[in-house]
Amino acid sequence: MLTYSERAKLCVNLTAKRLLQLMDDKQTNLALAADVTTKKELLQIASELGPHICVLKTHIDIIEDFDTELITKLQRLWEKHNFLIFEDRKFADIGNTVKEQYQGGIYHIADWAHITNAHTVPGPGIIHGLKEIGLPKNRGLLLLAEMSSKGTLAQGEYTQKTIQMALDNKDFVIGFITTRQIIEDPCFINFTPGVQLAAGNLMLLANKNPTLLLSDGESIQRRIPLPRPKNIALPAGRPTCIVNLKTPLSIWPRRLHYPPT
Repeated sequence: MLTYSERAKLCVNLTAKRLLQLMDDKQTNLALAADVTTKKELLQIASELGPHICVLKTHIDIIEDFDTELITKLQRLWEKHNFLIFEDRKFADIGNTVKEQYQGGIYHIADWAHITNAHTVPGPGIIHGLKEIGLPKNRGLLLLAEMSSKGTLAQGEYTQKTIQMALDNKDFVIGFITTRQIIEDPCFINFTPGVQLAAGNLMLLANKNPTLLLSDGESIQRRIPLPRPKNIALPAGRPTCIVNLKTPLSIWPRRLHYPPT
């Protein structure tokens, strides 16, 4: 299996290259979902956990006191701690509309979010619209190929057509939101949702098998020591694991340890 840095050399998209390289440099595949509602909370999370993650996933439209100062401070933190910002916008409209949503409004997402995502229900036009804005800024797009929620319609034929749209737009699409590896292509990065950190234990949604979800067939394990009786074990694999913060920052590790591989 290729290393992250070896995969980075194969990618066309600069954001994909950057993400895979920093995952190799920092030896982490953790993306943290910071679903908080104030600037203070978001900046505290980015400051304290930034050294341990590869991606900080935001929902900028739920920040009650949003202003441009927040983006400026976030930029300083991602530059300091070497992580990327993934704005979980889930675009779902026609091309012309998503262009304005991506570049305009009060958030100007394309100006600061390295990565965003989109549903493919509208067809390839949604990718083309976002690419027109994002590609000149060296941004990357994830497609929602699958979702972890119960009863999701994102499966089967929908997933297969999503894969084809990604293959047709490899200069801008860098991967998928998916619960498993859906294509053997080292240039695509799988973001695995539905992982929760609660009370010091790694918990999975909807009866997921943690080996299938996280290991991608590898046996080498990465361990994150917590000040709790049991450690969290994350098998090292291709997926980037999206962890939801459900615990106080005080129980998170100050330093991650990875055994030799």
